[in-house]
Amino acid sequence: MPTANIVTAGKTPRLKSRGGISDTNLLLMITVSVFIAMYICAILFLGSGFLKPQTFFNILNENASLIILSCGMSIVMITGGIDISVGTLTALVCMSCAVHLDYQGGSVLTSLLLALGIGLAFGVGQGFLIAYLEIQPFIVTLAGMFFAKGMTTIVNATQFNVENEAFRALKATRLYVPGMGSVNKLGAYVPAYVEIGVVVAVVTAILLFCLLRWTRLGRNFYAVGGNTQSANMLGINVKRTKFMAYLLCGLLAGIGGFVYFLHVGSGSPSHASGAEMNAIASSIIGGTMLTGGVGNIAGTFFGVLSLSTIKNIVSSLGLDEAWWTNITVAAMICLFLVIQSVVLLRKNKSKQ
Repeated sequence: MPTANIVTAGKTPRLKSRGGISDTNLLLMITVSVFIAMYICAILFLGSGFLKPQTFFNILNENASLIILSCGMSIVMITGGIDISVGTLTALVCMSCAVHLDYQGGSVLTSLLLALGIGLAFGVGQGFLIAYLEIQPFIVTLAGMFFAKGMTTIVNATQFNVENEAFRALKATRLYVPGMGSVNKLGAYVPAYVEIGVVVAVVTAILLFCLLRWTRLGRNFYAVGGNTQSANMLGINVKRTKFMAYLLCGLLAGIGGFVYFLHVGSGSPSHASGAEMNAIASSIIGGTMLTGGVGNIAGTFFGVLSLSTIKNIVSSLGLDEAWWTNITVAAMICLFLVIQSVVLLRKNKSKQ
């Protein structure tokens, strides 16, 4: 989605190209290049494990829910906001669905509707407080984080695995990728596969990419994040646009929570701990600027892949202590924040 000077065509906002590459596309190119470079280095220096397609598919399997959460985070960050409640909201969805399935005789369909309902309720509540009452997003979503955490323990305070047969069958479903398998040490062919959650995550990312790139609502997100006053002058309903951003983020947190639930197959108050920080980190690495107005769902997708890949590389180097991973991720975030600062300086100079 190009980001540039906003001009009007009647009451419909559009973006005027500056003639060069847009900030969003520049940050996307950097993110994709960094991911490709990391993965190639991992293949060259850490053995053939990274060369197997299943290694890449495992990254997707393990991070399908994070992709969805990060997409929602990117949308609110593009509008200049933040949402730190998505991690505990994921845990609440998992626990609620688990209790509904095992203790209340629910079905997979009703548990999915429950997950969507919880996500929508948080999205509507937080979006109203932020957009219409103009309370700071950090404060509202911080309260939402504590509320979701408390509600999770009220629903059930202990971890347990779901025994519902229909759910377990769905969880065990694998979509095999023809021609991408590998031969193990025993000489047996092992087919490559992805979980259902990966399909949901990819479809979600594609739909949101299209929404941001080709719909009026998507253009409004960028306009509001770029300059709220200019957006008001263009006739954009800023409050409604911000509300829609948090509504979408809540809905995506519900979907991401159910995908996470499908992956782990259990309910626990500690599920998805730190997921909100990983979502923010993935969005930043993917080129979404904290100042708003710049971001891309494709970049967020590669941001999640980059974050997971760097963690796998650190683990493959034998640095299993948690602080090594944290230090590496912190360094990566700082690198991309510096890159964003350079891009921001470039934008300011172009306006002069």
